[in-house]
Amino acid sequence: MKLALFDLDHTLLNTDSDHSWGEFLVNEGLVDPVRHRAMNDKFYEDYKAGKLDPIAYNEFVFEFLTQHDHTYLTELHELFMQKVIRPQMRPKGFEAIQRHKEAGHELVGITATSDFITAPIFREFGITEIIATNAEVKDGKYTGKVINIPCYQKGKLARLDQWLEGRDVTESWVYSDSVNDRFLLEYADHAFAINPDDRLEVLAKEEGWEIQDWSI
Repeated sequence: MKLALFDLDHTLLNTDSDHSWGEFLVNEGLVDPVRHRAMNDKFYEDYKAGKLDPIAYNEFVFEFLTQHDHTYLTELHELFMQKVIRPQMRPKGFEAIQRHKEAGHELVGITATSDFITAPIFREFGITEIIATNAEVKDGKYTGKVINIPCYQKGKLARLDQWLEGRDVTESWVYSDSVNDRFLLEYADHAFAINPDDRLEVLAKEEGWEIQDWSI
């Protein structure tokens, strides 16, 4: 297998979909604005600092999901796509995905953000194989809990191993913006730092990883 792995937030997108979802809920008047924005911002700062508790963050995000049915949440996510996400989808991301498709490579989206938020976004980019932090669903309802290993830092490698199920990868490409993905980038035969954060930029220069600008 020749495998191309794409991070989502600030890689394929000009924004962070997880944080943007929280802002979207505030702006739509669907959550308590003061509490939700304060917690959303705090978790986002923890993520950027590499100190995020992924279980706590995702359970915060999933609180809202537990209060609504799937039909409503699907409709709301489409509004989120329309208002927030589609304008932030990077053309150079689409171009990279298309190059790998034409080469016959297996494409996987891999993100610390939840499957609820990211699966529709990856699909719009043309990626159908998705490894994300998983929200538990029982009897058709979100429970508010995380199942499986959170797809964050070294957890991305563990989740990738689960997905591969022993299949051999003969060549791999990884695209990410974040030092949180250093372990995934170290795994790759071809590592690309896309609009990297400051710490990843330093690391990429040390490791000789290619730095690319996909911003619009």
